[in-house]
Amino acid sequence: MFFAATPAHLRRNVYANAGRSMERYLDDVRQGALQPQSSYTQDETSFTLSLDMPGIAKDQLSIAIEGSIVRISSKEGAARNYRAAYELPQELDTALSEAKLENGVLTLKLAKKVPVKNVTELVIH
Repeated sequence: MFFAATPAHLRRNVYANAGRSMERYLDDVRQGALQPQSSYTQDETSFTLSLDMPGIAKDQLSIAIEGSIVRISSKEGAARNYRAAYELPQELDTALSEAKLENGVLTLKLAKKVPVKNVTELVIH
């Protein structure tokens, strides 16, 4: 028989990690179930982030932008608890950014901040 020729300590090592992989798999599934489905696109001027958020009204959400980080959370008393932060590769212009919640989908159109050049040329005397 094939298994009879395999030393017992090798079989145990193979199966010893199987329980741990199942635990990691279940943790990943649970985390995925807690986080809404999302999509992310970008063009030259903005990032677009769409999140499925069924059961939450627009007055129950708080969206904060600080530099290149977007924080989204549900307010106290909301039907669902939600809290997430997304770090984007470029700073955002809050004045030109907008958010829309329609049919359970939150769409954020986040304008990219135009880099300011602070170069000053000195006159040589």
